[in-house]
Amino acid sequence: MDPTLDFERLVENHSEEIFAYLWRLLYNVSDAEDDLQETFLRAFRAYLRLKAGSNHRAWLYKIATNVAYTHLKQRGRSEIRLDDLDPRSLPTQPSIALQVEQNELLSAVWRAVQALPEKQSAAFVMRKYQGLSYTEIADALQCNRDTARAHVYQALKKLLLQFPEFKYERNLI
Repeated sequence: MDPTLDFERLVENHSEEIFAYLWRLLYNVSDAEDDLQETFLRAFRAYLRLKAGSNHRAWLYKIATNVAYTHLKQRGRSEIRLDDLDPRSLPTQPSIALQVEQNELLSAVWRAVQALPEKQSAAFVMRKYQGLSYTEIADALQCNRDTARAHVYQALKKLLLQFPEFKYERNLI
């Protein structure tokens, strides 16, 4: 099989979910698009060196995580832009007051996620919003399954301390 065709299939199969992951880490559409391109560029350069039987999905998450955190370090965490709030997270035609309240809460939660240690933040987003298994998270973060689970647990614990109102509504965090 032609490696270029295999790589194209890999891009087709995973670009949407990797983009969503990057958006959740960077909280900005244009930055996520740029980092998606950088992720697949790095992946393309390394694709032929990838061991047969490797978990391609976890490998792409690992690259995307590294690209995003390099981007965040260059940009500085204090400059995280909150201007691209996901309109799907808001009910249809809410009142202006409700929109403002929801935007403020969403911004506060994402600031808290961004303030977590890098591996906790990445593991939390991969598990909660991307639906990756602990094994896939472990592969992406180059740790064991128990450590991946601990990263998610610690992130959730810290977020629930900051947002105790979500204790019984874990689907919001």
